[in-house]
Amino acid sequence: MSTEAITAPLTHMDPIGLTELIERAALQTRVDRKYLVPLDRLPHLLEQLVPHARVLDIDGARSFRYESVYFDTARLVSYHGAAYRRRRRFKVRTRTYLDSAQCWLEVKISGARDSITKHRLPYDPRHRTTVGPGQDFVEDALVREAICPPAGSVLDPVLVTAYRRATLLLPATASRVTIDTELAWQAGDASLQLPALAVVETKTSAAASPADRMLWQQGLRPARISKYATGLAALRPELPDAPWRRTLRRHFRTTTSVGTAPTATTHRPVQEASCV
Repeated sequence: MSTEAITAPLTHMDPIGLTELIERAALQTRVDRKYLVPLDRLPHLLEQLVPHARVLDIDGARSFRYESVYFDTARLVSYHGAAYRRRRRFKVRTRTYLDSAQCWLEVKISGARDSITKHRLPYDPRHRTTVGPGQDFVEDALVREAICPPAGSVLDPVLVTAYRRATLLLPATASRVTIDTELAWQAGDASLQLPALAVVETKTSAAASPADRMLWQQGLRPARISKYATGLAALRPELPDAPWRRTLRRHFRTTTSVGTAPTATTHRPVQEASCV
């Protein structure tokens, strides 16, 4: 099913502008729940949400192209922190909104009870593949969160992800829902796409949102998936993958096919994964 199939339910939702969305539900400290949803089940979910949700609308557009570049040390300190479920762990990335050419440098901290804290810095998109100009920001954010920056380590780009996102506000609970489709990953020459799958993420202050309950009613439960860690584990099978092994086996079953990698001009054949 094409992602165009979800366009109709989005057009039936009341719009919300970016400024109002941020004011009402910035949620820089939050609880995230992620669900892997077959694309053909998305229209029904969105139709259920129409009376409860407003959709981010910018100049008439209701879904937007994203690119994220994830950074790690040579020893993959960030990745291993997630793989071994360390209590306090971090991710560093740049996020570029391709339709508006806006870019942010972000440091995400995972803490107790799956809470997430995000630190953001406006960033020049020309620098999105390096943390050089934002090195002090990254180190300060880690220190503020009581995480020791990797001594003497350089953060290099490790993985690129690309996807299309629609963002919803649920005004009754001031929570957000993001729907990511056209998912693609690239690590070096290796690439992966998930054309039949969406990642639906609820972002709340604590309690489950109406979207969570609707997903549960459809038999869908939160899945362990990280665009960085799960994607890198799929492309580099020698890495430890215990937290995401079930997700990898169930949703990242791969066959070799020819395709286009997220930002590459030359690459090995892309792996196209099927959702089962």
